[in-house]
Amino acid sequence: MTRESKLESARERIALPAVFVGVLAVGAAAIFIRLADAPALGIAFWRCTLGVIALSPLAAFKRERVPKGRYLWAGVVAGTALGAHFGTWIASLDYTSVAASVVLVSTTPVFVAVAAYLLLGERTSVLSCAGIVLAIVGTAVIAGAAPGTGNAAILGNVLALVGAVAMAVYVLIGRSLRTGGVGALSYSILGYSAAALALLPVALLSGAQLWGYSATTWFWLFVITLGPQLLGHTVLNWALEYVPASIVSGAVLAEPVIAALLAWLVLSEKPGSATLLGGLVVLVGLYLLLRGDVSSPSRSEPLDSG
Repeated sequence: MTRESKLESARERIALPAVFVGVLAVGAAAIFIRLADAPALGIAFWRCTLGVIALSPLAAFKRERVPKGRYLWAGVVAGTALGAHFGTWIASLDYTSVAASVVLVSTTPVFVAVAAYLLLGERTSVLSCAGIVLAIVGTAVIAGAAPGTGNAAILGNVLALVGAVAMAVYVLIGRSLRTGGVGALSYSILGYSAAALALLPVALLSGAQLWGYSATTWFWLFVITLGPQLLGHTVLNWALEYVPASIVSGAVLAEPVIAALLAWLVLSEKPGSATLLGGLVVLVGLYLLLRGDVSSPSRSEPLDSG
């Protein structure tokens, strides 16, 4: 056995445990965000900016080129959508529960499936359609629980859903770019850069604080970047080379469960019965959606939104 084949065999052995680590990392994102004493736009901006700083040396080492022409502009649009996703979803955590926010933002595959059918003519199986319907019903159940906790919860739930739609735009554009030959590392850096540049003026105009944080806040910002952003997103996308997409996408469905459990243990935030019921229905719906189309998400798509 050659040295290269041994390395490949070692990668295959650690791929499945890596999926477990990646899911834990993205599942903890909402908790880290709550612990960071910074405005939502500040967290979103620094999460993307620090991600670029962390990935740039690796891109330079691998000599990956920046996309040009229409690929460059498409990447900028995708990154802007990513910035909108982070900005709205992180803001939702200020108004609604971690459990409700993470479940609602996890409905991204529903919007991807609907948009792919309407815009790209991709066929959707009966099982996937049933999953979409269930996910919508579960979302309605969670939204219906909001009036009991005030208008703030309604706003938080809406922001989480807007975050899911924005992530769907990022996924759909990313699919076309990656199949067009744009490297995953180049696309990630381009997307994070565009997201940070889109968030910067919004943060400045809204008066959101971008610096002058305490050492504790900077610590959590670095944890968010190294954990959910790199150890979560990057590891899951790497594992797709060795683990079937259906297994990875199914494992990612545990993200809302992990987030809700951690919120209960760390933040003493116990989800209400309607959130639990609606969350369960959404997860079942997403599972059916992914089972009905095992090719989604593909290797070129981000798998999570945390």
